[in-house]
Amino acid sequence: MRPHTLLLSAAGIALFSACGSGNNTDQAAATDSVTAVHLSPVALAAVSPSPEFPGAALSIASVKADKAGNDSARVSFEFGVKNYELKMQTSDNSNKMCNNSDKGQHIHFILDNGPYKALYEPKNEVTLPNDGKDHYLVAFLSRSYHESIKSKGAAVVYHFKIDDKGNLKKLDDPKTPMVFYSRPKGDYMGKDVTNILLDFYVWNCSLAADGYKVKADISNETIPTQQLSATVDKWEPHFIQNLGLGKCKVSLTLVDKDGKAVEGPMTAASREFNLAAGDVSATAPKPDTVKK
Repeated sequence: MRPHTLLLSAAGIALFSACGSGNNTDQAAATDSVTAVHLSPVALAAVSPSPEFPGAALSIASVKADKAGNDSARVSFEFGVKNYELKMQTSDNSNKMCNNSDKGQHIHFILDNGPYKALYEPKNEVTLPNDGKDHYLVAFLSRSYHESIKSKGAAVVYHFKIDDKGNLKKLDDPKTPMVFYSRPKGDYMGKDVTNILLDFYVWNCSLAADGYKVKADISNETIPTQQLSATVDKWEPHFIQNLGLGKCKVSLTLVDKDGKAVEGPMTAASREFNLAAGDVSATAPKPDTVKK
């Protein structure tokens, strides 16, 4: 099976697909439990325009560290939220056709490009070792279906370290380009597997056809034929479609205008997640689950 290239410049995405020519008979994956599964090629689709929140703002009200042990500190963050209501359902959540939090709008708290924590109250606490290593926090406002608010002022980045005595030291604000991974994350079941939100947060740079871009490598590790590499040159959310069921992975890399990986902190991240028809333990792929 020969890979092909599809260019979608109007959507701001260059797609490099290893999923074949679209002939479903070629989209077969041999697994231990299923001999052949026929799926459409993995694709990225545009997300319908989401409600805007003019003036929505997030700030850090306070950060403090307390001793949590001989070698660690408990770091507490308090956030300020303006012109945005946490715990409220975003008005178009029922029409978005993707995973939605029943707890409503929230803050995504991402430390060192690890999996985010959803904050429904404007505060959080983490325990960190007293090792003097740099830490980078990004926190941003999120709609109830986990799509980030990308307007100016809706996010904060905080650079700090915990010294060998457990003291918090705020470091200089980062100046280099960064990308923080947000979605997909966790487990998706039933109808939520149809549209998987791909979303991230860029910092200190803009995306453009002749500038920085984000390369997304998407794969289903249970069905090896279901994979896609996409270069995104517009900071917009997308839906991953036709990925199939099983254990999946997305890797994000910030690249320059020549497609070269950008060096520096917080420029790449990967996340594994699960797609299942029902119980998340049932990750074996099943035919005809994903609409073609």
